[in-house]
Amino acid sequence: MHEVTQRFFFEAAHTLRREIETASSLRIHGHTYCAEVAVAGTLAADTGMVVDLAQLRARIALLREQLDHRFLDEVPGLSHPTLEGLCNFIAQQLDLTGLPGRLCRVRVWREQLGDACILTLS
Repeated sequence: MHEVTQRFFFEAAHTLRREIETASSLRIHGHTYCAEVAVAGTLAADTGMVVDLAQLRARIALLREQLDHRFLDEVPGLSHPTLEGLCNFIAQQLDLTGLPGRLCRVRVWREQLGDACILTLS
């Protein structure tokens, strides 16, 4: 079993309701988000690949359009604009129909803050 990953980034704004840092979190503020998806599978005999990365990048580009330069609080299907919510949203929205392999992991992080969330799919 091999695992292939592809990273992408998006710029977006959001608000958060939390118990500490409440004033700054409730104001609209933005971040540069990094994301990585992992596709696991066996190598195809004819190509030697789990998945064609060009095809995977094309699918990611469609997903990225839903997040890049958006106000995350208003993105349909994104219940909470948190790292955890973004992992769930990416896993649900990334359409790999017709591609070999299966989505096995989604990671979202904010490099400047050192925050990250990993969603492992079974």
